[in-house]
Amino acid sequence: MSIDFRPSADQTALQQGARAFARDVLSQVAETIRPLQKPEDRCLATKPFYAKMAEAGFVHALFPTEYGGTGMSTLDFALAAEELASVDINVPTTLLATGLGIEPILHYGTDAQKRKWIGEILADPAERLACFAFTEVGGGANFDCPDPAAGVQTFARREGDEWVINGAKHHITNGSGWDGKGAHLLTVVCRTDMSKPPSESLAVIIVPGNTPGVETVGHLDMMGHRAVISPRVHFNEVRVPVENIIGRPGDGQAICNTSFSWTAAVIGAACTGVMRAAFDIAYDFARTDKRSGTVPVIEHQNAGYMLADIKTRIEAARYLTWKACHQFDISETKSDELAIMTKIYSSELCVQVVYDAMRLVGVNSYCDLSPLPGLMQDALCFPLYDGGNMGVRRRQLHTKFKAADYDPMASAEARF
Repeated sequence: MSIDFRPSADQTALQQGARAFARDVLSQVAETIRPLQKPEDRCLATKPFYAKMAEAGFVHALFPTEYGGTGMSTLDFALAAEELASVDINVPTTLLATGLGIEPILHYGTDAQKRKWIGEILADPAERLACFAFTEVGGGANFDCPDPAAGVQTFARREGDEWVINGAKHHITNGSGWDGKGAHLLTVVCRTDMSKPPSESLAVIIVPGNTPGVETVGHLDMMGHRAVISPRVHFNEVRVPVENIIGRPGDGQAICNTSFSWTAAVIGAACTGVMRAAFDIAYDFARTDKRSGTVPVIEHQNAGYMLADIKTRIEAARYLTWKACHQFDISETKSDELAIMTKIYSSELCVQVVYDAMRLVGVNSYCDLSPLPGLMQDALCFPLYDGGNMGVRRRQLHTKFKAADYDPMASAEARF
């Protein structure tokens, strides 16, 4: 077995390119959205930045070459994501949400579905967003509850050659699109028979955002990720062709788990980027500020120790992310234990790192004299979204541990 953590020449170029893009383009996002009060206005204000991201090839990177993309691996995408998130979390999250919206098609769709829907996104990548309509109004933690009376309550009934969908979803990142009229496509988690358990009825159906009956009824004003649109969307007798179902009824559980495992791995990179930004602020403060003393703060032992702890955590999160992404790639999505662990560990670590950076800087980090409050607002989202750590992610691991054939060393040794 050969283990080499050195990025290749291509990966180094990717990191440097993403770092330059973040510095030159994404660094302007914060000031652009700061004066805007409504979430839909903040989101729309990021559209020019997203267009530049699309022009730079980041949207195409999400998809395989045979469907018009550039086929970037999950690991390479994470390398770029860390650089982007270290400067701005909003525009990269819009990109990630489009990837999540297409993930069900990418891994479970037919060749015709992939060519149609990926092709449509890539035909106008700056304008066309995708989203994964997963979370119910009552939450998504028990989406796979075996009791047919619980779990997903969005229902699709078949009428001839159409599915007719009714239900309501919240927290659908990108769901309202740029103009409030809907994303280009929504992959909707629903049930096809409310009398049957998810193993027989849970499904994912592709819904074009302009389909009659898809209604954005409002937007959730998020504490962090301030320019990421999070609408409430209702489906009122929404009719789509029967061939828009991905796989078949009962495949929904596997589709959801695989899709969220991809984002779980990449979220580790986003968390690392935010932690990196917090460290840089605290480090610069410690080297330059004396706090009315005689020497810079870094000369004091407790400050030096705190910086050492923060930096160590960042490195640990980064390499766990790399391992998880690499394993997700080489196993062709079959090995997701490390991806789930990465999401849990990195997201909770991110909150701790930003808080410790704030403790080091002191009270100025709790007001508009510092960017750290904004980073804390962003960090607090990571353990809660994309399958909350308490409601979903730990339960996923617990389920694995209870399996009779669970092997504690399989992930570590890349066996799957």
